[in-house]
Amino acid sequence: MNAKVIDKKITGFSIKKPEPAKEPDIERMHEKFERPETLEGSTYKIKTPLSDHALYITINDVVLNPGTDHEVRRPFEIFINSKNLEHFQWVVALTRVISAVFRKGGDVTFLVEELKAVFDPQGGYFKSGGRFMPSLVAEIGDAIETHMKRIGLIQDEALSEAQREVLKEKQVEYEQKHHIEHGSDEFPPTATLCLKCHTKAVIIMDGCKTCLNCGASKCG
Repeated sequence: MNAKVIDKKITGFSIKKPEPAKEPDIERMHEKFERPETLEGSTYKIKTPLSDHALYITINDVVLNPGTDHEVRRPFEIFINSKNLEHFQWVVALTRVISAVFRKGGDVTFLVEELKAVFDPQGGYFKSGGRFMPSLVAEIGDAIETHMKRIGLIQDEALSEAQREVLKEKQVEYEQKHHIEHGSDEFPPTATLCLKCHTKAVIIMDGCKTCLNCGASKCG
């Protein structure tokens, strides 16, 4: 390193601070984001006792910052199709609003809870496995939640294998105590509705209410 000779009187000095590292240009979802020619997506089938025809929900995603450490997959648009035209008008309106929220960017996971909180004044219905759906709109929200879990927007709070084993043991003990016989993949027919996971899987053992599906428990 070559020394530099100062031939003038020093009247002041300052310490040069290192320049902050430049943040990489991270692409985020926004209203003006142009739709790519090709999008990847998934289709979910909804069959309810409310109609003879199923609903098919297709959610297409866009991949932002591909090939980088900031690569993320975000929902871009949604389509709902069915042979049943009874709900055509509000279904089209719903898909357009949801797609607009997707493209707005930010945290769009709130849509799930908003849709799942919609209750049909005529009453909901039970799906196979004893899970209660308060409305058709709520089941659309459930399908969106499933998709968001698949792409990593929502973390799945699934029970561990050990927790599943404990609940299975409780179910067997309960059925033996009450002399209940039925399919091994079903919850006891005497089970009641769980307010957390909306499944008819709550039993009472030793004074405690326990959900055999999600593990929620309350004693007293």
